[in-house]
Amino acid sequence: MAAPHRDPTPGSPDDWWRDAAIYQVYPRSFADGDGDGTGDLAGVRAKLPYLAELGVDAVWFTPWYLSPLADGGYDVADYRTIDPAFGTLDEAEKLIAEARSLGIRTIVDIVPNHVSDQHPWFRAALAAGPGSPERKRFHFRPGRGEHGELPPNDWPSQFAGPTWTRVEDGEWYLHLFTPQQPDLNWAHPAVREEHESVLRFWFERGVAGVRIDSAALPVKDPALPDFVEGRDPHPYVDRDELHEIYRSWRRVADAHGAVFVGEVWLPDSERFARYLRPDELHTAFNFTFLACPWDADRLRTAIDDTLAEHAPVGAPATWVLCNHDVTRTVTRYGRADTGFDFATKAFGTPTDLELGTRRARAAALLTLALPGSVYLYQGEELGLPEADIPRERIQDPMHFRSGGTDPGRDGCRVPLPWKAASPYAGFGSDAEPWLPQPAGWSAYAADRQAADPASMLSLYRTALRLRRTEPALGDGALEWLPAPDGVLAFRRAPGLVCVVNLAGRPAALPDHDAVLLTSGPLDPDGGLPTDTAVWLRV
Repeated sequence: MAAPHRDPTPGSPDDWWRDAAIYQVYPRSFADGDGDGTGDLAGVRAKLPYLAELGVDAVWFTPWYLSPLADGGYDVADYRTIDPAFGTLDEAEKLIAEARSLGIRTIVDIVPNHVSDQHPWFRAALAAGPGSPERKRFHFRPGRGEHGELPPNDWPSQFAGPTWTRVEDGEWYLHLFTPQQPDLNWAHPAVREEHESVLRFWFERGVAGVRIDSAALPVKDPALPDFVEGRDPHPYVDRDELHEIYRSWRRVADAHGAVFVGEVWLPDSERFARYLRPDELHTAFNFTFLACPWDADRLRTAIDDTLAEHAPVGAPATWVLCNHDVTRTVTRYGRADTGFDFATKAFGTPTDLELGTRRARAAALLTLALPGSVYLYQGEELGLPEADIPRERIQDPMHFRSGGTDPGRDGCRVPLPWKAASPYAGFGSDAEPWLPQPAGWSAYAADRQAADPASMLSLYRTALRLRRTEPALGDGALEWLPAPDGVLAFRRAPGLVCVVNLAGRPAALPDHDAVLLTSGPLDPDGGLPTDTAVWLRV
């Protein structure tokens, strides 16, 4: 039975976002409605009942805008147009309305740091030439060296490779990611005005929130100095000027009853919290927890640090195990190194999927029991592992810009399996998906798991229903309880205890009135096996 949904009307006054369960859709790989091998909005619309049954409060869509797809849609050519591969603006508006009728809000992705090199602004800048007003919306500079043959500075890329590209007239332009993603100049008023206009455009179409990509990167030191490790302030990360931009955005969001979640990767907790002040962003992603290894002490520290850095500004924490950039949880937790770091990704890393699945089930209950909101990446509820993509089929620019050493992110972006007995596991019709599905992918199909009470899908459905109906879960306080080494135990008032056993031996359960949910079977004597979690009524 689906859990009851709260009022999803845009502008409704409740703080739904403080404890929401939000599902991330990567449109290209979610469901193919027109049978061409690429996921689309028609596919999402057809699966809305599935999302309602799962029990999520909102869906966050990675970019669905017009794009050459040089970086999975994060190279946006037009924010007011849906890419034809996904559908039309009319379909997007219908999707937003249909989701709302099922109690599901919509969150869209905005990428303020850069646009596509096919964006009209950048094409105009190339045509206009050096010194033109069109070029001032970007970071064009003459090169260094006798003939301008050297880049203007030595900034490192967010991906591998150079951060500057030279154009035919000799000038260079900055791109912290790929050459197809020129960085915008946020000191230019037109850049600010355009983004606020884009926000209004989507809020007026019923969008309830915006996820801000690379939220700490857009503003650059206007002098563009060479990179010096440890320099404060950083020339392009977490610049103070960002906060006025987000205050201005917040005024736009407040006028429409909408919310923000920022992608903010910062090691300094005090500076991280500045983005969450009451007049800036509502929430920000918690990457400390996402990257944390399967280790009780380190997980507890990550949880404590997260709650502590949010407390001064009164913002709720967000919890996430995986996303479209990160190795899938089942695979990561089945490896010797269970943490995540982009720098350590490699081909051929040994994985114990049975162990990883057991841990991922326990991690699901841990995550859903923590105070705040939670994000669930598509396919995590099916227990999908990271796929090994044949090298000749890899499309992610991270792979190519690394010289082929980085496997890239395509392994977590493989099209979802819906029907076990259908071609390509029911992703679409008979057209081969844009990324190949591994052999045996149909074993994870949603229809098969829906009929199995012991499946990962059934676990998530039950946990999300309890999360909404149990008054102890969601936003609020957390109290740690005494526990043996390797065991996490905490109370959520009123009357719920979560215990997670990461030790190498079974653990005794505290006194309780009832077992609400377990990630796996308890021992015959009632003990909690290793790599298992339980929710208890106390």
